[in-house]
Order: sequence, then structure tokens, then C-alpha cells
Amino acid sequence: MAKFIGEYNAKLDDKGRLVFPSALKALADPGILLRFVIKKDLFSPCLEMYSYEEWEKQSEAVKARLNPSFNREHATLWRAYMSNRAVVEPDEKTGRILIPKHLLNMIGVNREVIFAGNDYKIEVWAKESYQSSLIGEDDYVSLAEKLLS
Repeated sequence: MAKFIGEYNAKLDDKGRLVFPSALKALADPGILLRFVIKKDLFSPCLEMYSYEEWEKQSEAVKARLNPSFNREHATLWRAYMSNRAVVEPDEKTGRILIPKHLLNMIGVNREVIFAGNDYKIEVWAKESYQSSLIGEDDYVSLAEKLLS
């Protein structure tokens, strides 16, 4: 399973494409087609990119907890869970990806984004939002002590 690490800047070109960072591409599992499922994060104003294999694993785990065929609330949740998703693949020659405009609009992207490796997924942030989402060192230490001790 790929482990994505690091933060990388990218700018939308005139056609709304982004160059997928080569450093993240190098961290992907060798020999596996780079194909990602991208969706809006549930808690933060960013998009999440999962390798297709990781997406299957994540969505199967959610579906295993539901019975959408015979429970109305489960069906409603599953439908919402599956909406606003897209499959994106970096172009083999240029490395560019085309993230649907409606997804970029959901997170307020104007021109610049940050690709942030987050272990099993990559987060895509509007540059301004990413900067403001970061917590200070003291807050990080306090949170680590609270949650990990």
C-alpha cells in the first residue's frame, strides 16, 4: 500500500489541469496504474485522493456497516457517500490531472493548490485554506499529549 508524504504546490493551467507531483508519483506502488478516486473531505475544506485500491478498501468497509437495500437511512447515507466522486489519472507524458471543476469549487480553489501526502491518501487544498488549517507547535504538542498519552 502506498504511503504518501510531503507537501507540494501546483497551479491550475488555463484548461483547469494540475501537474501531479512527481515525488508523490514515485511513492505510489510500483507497477500499479496511477488511478485515484477523489472526493470532498467530510470534516475539512479539502479534497481527498485515494488510490483506486485504497478507495475500494475504504468504501467496502463503509458498505459492510450498511444495508442500503432494505434500510432507507442506510440507502440515503450510501447515496450521499458515493456522490461527488471522480476518478482521475495523471497523464502518462505530462503528469497533468483534471479534477472536475465542481470539486475544486467545493474547496474554494482559485489558482494554486497544495497536494499534501497524508499516509494512505493525498489531500488537495486551496493554498490559502491549507495555510490557515495548520496548527502551531504548542497546539500540536498539547493535542499529541491529550490523544496519545
